[in-house]
Amino acid sequence: MEETNRQKKIAGVLQKDLVDVLQKAAQEGMKGIIISVSKVHVTSDLGIAKVYLSIFPSINRDAIVKGVQSNTPLIRHEMAKRTKNQLRRMPELLFFGDDTLDYIEEIDKSLRGQDEDPIKNPSILPKRKRG
Repeated sequence: MEETNRQKKIAGVLQKDLVDVLQKAAQEGMKGIIISVSKVHVTSDLGIAKVYLSIFPSINRDAIVKGVQSNTPLIRHEMAKRTKNQLRRMPELLFFGDDTLDYIEEIDKSLRGQDEDPIKNPSILPKRKRG
C-alpha cells in the first residue's frame, strides 16, 4: 500500500530527530562507531514506526541494535519531548539492523572479481530447498 503524505512527513520528522538522539548517544559511549537511520516506515494508523539502523563498522551491528532495542523506552521518551509540538502521540519504535551496506559490498566484490567463481565451483552456491 502506498504511503500517505502524512506518513512520509512523520517518518521524516522521526528520522531527523532519531539521528540526533542516536548520534549523541554514540558520541558519549561508543567511540569510532557511526550510527545512521537509513529508513523510517510509519504504519497507516501512525501507531508504529519501524526504524532501520545502518551501523559502521558492521561487525558491531547486532550488539548495537540489541542495545538500542533495550533502551527503546528512553529513546521514545526523548523523541516525545523533541516532537511534542509536531506529533500528538509518539508512535511505538521498533528498531532493526539495516544490512544494505553489506549487500552492496558483496555485489561490489563480485563485480571486481574478488569472489570465487560459482561457474567453476558450483558447490559454493546455496542449496535449493524442495517444498
